[in-house]
Parts: sequence; structure tokens; C-alpha cells
Amino acid sequence: MFAVLPIPRKLLARIIAMLSILWIAACEPMGPGLGGGGGQPIEPGAAVPVALLIPHGSSVPGEAALARDLEAAARMAVADLGGIKIDLKVYGTAGQPGQAQKAALDAVADGAKIIIGPLHAESANAVAVAVAPSNVNVLAFSNNPTIAGGNLFILGQTFENTADRLMRYAARNNKKRILTVSSDNLAGQLGQQAIAQAAASSGATVVGNVSYNFSQQGVVAAVPQIKATANSTGADGIFLTANSAGALPLFAQMLPESGLSPQTIQYLGLARWDTPPQTLELPGLQGGWFAVPDTGKAARFQARFQQVNGNAPHPIAGLAYDGIAAIGALIKTGKRDALSRSSLTQSAGFQGVEGVFRLRNNGTNQRGLAVATIRNNAVVILDPAPQGFGGAGF
Repeated sequence: MFAVLPIPRKLLARIIAMLSILWIAACEPMGPGLGGGGGQPIEPGAAVPVALLIPHGSSVPGEAALARDLEAAARMAVADLGGIKIDLKVYGTAGQPGQAQKAALDAVADGAKIIIGPLHAESANAVAVAVAPSNVNVLAFSNNPTIAGGNLFILGQTFENTADRLMRYAARNNKKRILTVSSDNLAGQLGQQAIAQAAASSGATVVGNVSYNFSQQGVVAAVPQIKATANSTGADGIFLTANSAGALPLFAQMLPESGLSPQTIQYLGLARWDTPPQTLELPGLQGGWFAVPDTGKAARFQARFQQVNGNAPHPIAGLAYDGIAAIGALIKTGKRDALSRSSLTQSAGFQGVEGVFRLRNNGTNQRGLAVATIRNNAVVILDPAPQGFGGAGF
């Protein structure tokens, strides 16, 4: 766990405690899934066998509750399909690649036409490779784009999606000289690359990047370099890849203390700054920009999940609902190739629990996001999430 300075110790402790059970897709990929993603044909009108791979049996703290919520969300989605028939079968992976691969092969032997899950990037890659010869597509819960492709699609919100949304908004609001601040691990490197690509496509310029060692000492040492680079390059925005469980609280404290306050330079965040809610109390993040899903739809899903299951959903539980909803929408077309690559990647996309989304030919996804800021410790939407593809926000 990332070490933090003791100020403000209680707030940071609450943030880290709440985020300790959250999923982070930081596994080193084993290479993209093989196979063309042609997909298994289905029989129109008949129940379609769908496999759900979740980390039942995992020894990792928090993953048992996550597995429970993923299954509950998937079953909610099946119930919401009305006359569309899905035969959902659940397989435990214990959060391990080997077990996930075995579960996937068992699912295919049981007749599964498509697989939703598993959770971790390495497991998802192992599953996709194992079922590629059977022409089965996989919709994994990962957000790691380095594993996507072939018969493997990822449902998790990607850095590229978030960076593109924020950079386009920033460019429209005359924040075009961006300094990126990224950790020197895999997540930081992928985040920095996503920001650079988004800047290039939006008409903005990355004027510099400061990389820091993922430690307390690394963050402290980076702050003077960030200030010097911002001043020498004339940067009008600082794009941080850090999240609340890592370096974000420390940067939110130390950058304003160094003279780079939100009042003098625009902060942007690749991570959600409203999760957990205590993050909103950090003075240094007031006025910063970050991306969130469609807040209205997300709130409705959370309330309904609570009513049906008696607990608030895990932050990524909705991905299981989205996977089932997309499959259901495709089955409804009555086409035998409803689960093929061309069908899964239809340009119109799908309606998810947190807004519109679509799967892309490269195995990644695109989600409709809103741009938000923090004012008086509360989230304020600056630019609402798009309701469809092709309009503002994409």
C-alpha cells in the first residue's frame, strides 16, 4: 500500500481503507488473446447459454463480496430482459489464471456461447487463449487495454476513454498546454500514453511529463520538479494519473503548498475523484476536472441494486449487468450471428447502467462520460454525459 504523509492522517486513512477492496487491473499482460472473435452461432428463439466467470473462492480480501455483487448484477440483468432467454451459468475462478482457464473450458464444454468475465487481466488473457479454438468471445471485467484484441473484449472503463473525454473538454476551454504527472509503474505509463494520444487528437499539446517513483519519497521528490517544469513550459493544466488510494491525496496537499494551486493552474485527473466520497474533502482538489459516468443512471442502478440485494453494489458490479444487457440486446435481433465480432462492435452501442457504451474492433470500449468538478466538497457536473454516439462528448 502506498505510504502517505500524516497530514491529514485520518482522512487519508479512511480513503485508503475504503479503497483497499477495490479492483485494480494492474496485472502484467501475457499477450493478447488469440482468435478472430467470429463468435458462436445461436439458435434464434432458444435460450442462449452464457457463462459468468467471477472470483468465487478467492483468498484476496474483498473479492468474495465483489463476486457476490457481480453475480447479483448479472442476474438482475437477466431478469430485466423480459422475453429474451439467457441460460446463465456461474463459474468460480478463485481469482487465479489457472482456475479461470479451467472454468472457461468447463463452460465451453457445457455449451456456453459467450463468456462474461473474469476479473483480472492475466486471468482474462488465459481464458481468451483457451477458448479461442472454440470460437467463443470473452467480455472481461478488466480495463487493461494491453490484453484486448482477438476474441477478448474488455468492459472496464479505460484510460484512453477518460483521457480523450477530458482533453477534448480542456481544449474547448482553452487549456491546451498540459503537463502530465505519472507514476513509473505500468498503470502510470499506460495513463501517460493515453493522455499523450488524447492531447494529439484534441489539438492540445503535452509540454512535459514528470514521472515519479511510486512511494512517499518519490512523490515528495517530484513536487519541485513539477513546479519547475510547469513554470518553464507555460503549462496551463496538470494532468494527474494518480488515484485516491495512491499518490493523489499527497499531491493534493503538496502541489498547492509549492505554489501550484487549483486557482493558478487547472488540475485534471485520470482517476475518479468522487470515489470514495472522502476524496471530495481534499482542499487541493477543489475546482479540478475529472470524468464520471452518467450520474442519473448510475444512481438509479445503485438504488435498485440496494433494494433487490440489501447492500450497495461494488463500484464495478455494473459491468456484469452491462455484459448481460449487451448480449440480450443482440439476441433480440434474432440473428444467428448475434454474438459475432461485427455484432458486438455495432456502432450504435448499448445502454448500460452508467450510460451508453460500445465495444471497439480492437477489443477496448468507449463509454459516455460526463466532465465533473468539485465545489465546496461536492461533485458538480460541468458537461453532461452524452446519451448516444456521434454527438458532443465523443
